[in-house]
Amino acid sequence: MARGRGRRGRAGWRARAAAAVLLAVLAGGLWLWWDMRHWRPDEAAYPDQGVEVAAADGIVNFRTLRALGASFAYLDASDGASGQDPALGGNLAAARAAGLQVGAVHRFDPCTMADGQSANFVTMVPRDPTLLPPAIELARTAGDCPERVGDAAVESELMTLINQIEMHAGKPVILKIDPGFEDRYRLAGTLERNLWLTRTRFEPTYAGRPWLLWTANTALQTEAAEQPLRWIVARP
Repeated sequence: MARGRGRRGRAGWRARAAAAVLLAVLAGGLWLWWDMRHWRPDEAAYPDQGVEVAAADGIVNFRTLRALGASFAYLDASDGASGQDPALGGNLAAARAAGLQVGAVHRFDPCTMADGQSANFVTMVPRDPTLLPPAIELARTAGDCPERVGDAAVESELMTLINQIEMHAGKPVILKIDPGFEDRYRLAGTLERNLWLTRTRFEPTYAGRPWLLWTANTALQTEAAEQPLRWIVARP
């Protein structure tokens, strides 16, 4: 009987130890989840911080963002040859009223000719020298195009689009390159434009050269919006 009680005691101890380990793992996971949703780079290291906003983010209080430390906002404007962000006008006015510098983002479509894309951007974004340099987001690859588009054609149309948007804006564009696009086309090292890279919490290195802008948290929870926002910092 004593041996039976000993075995039961050891089994109970193991169960309690396993429960304690599981509780610690759950607590650590909860803390990590909370920390990732609220983490921003230290303002002492990165004093110039901002946000990227689109209609999908819902109503955003830009004055609250300003109070939280944002000094600039990039607003999604156009997508390919026909996509347009319906919140651009309101967000532009609200961000400026809050004292933020503002720039516009165009999402490159490798399946579409550059002329239609630049015309779409020009329709949405005014020619205004006070705007920040426009950004071209490079995320989609030609793998999903209805017809095959070769790598050389993607690069050619992208260069045409860059030149057309720069003529409209009167300043060089920033290339917002996602890891998947860079892995497919390897253009960060060949296109002589400032880079905007993305990696939550840890500084991105996938472009092989320094970045100007970094989306440091792709889902930052703030008091400025119900939805998580994309938080950006500029290289000091």
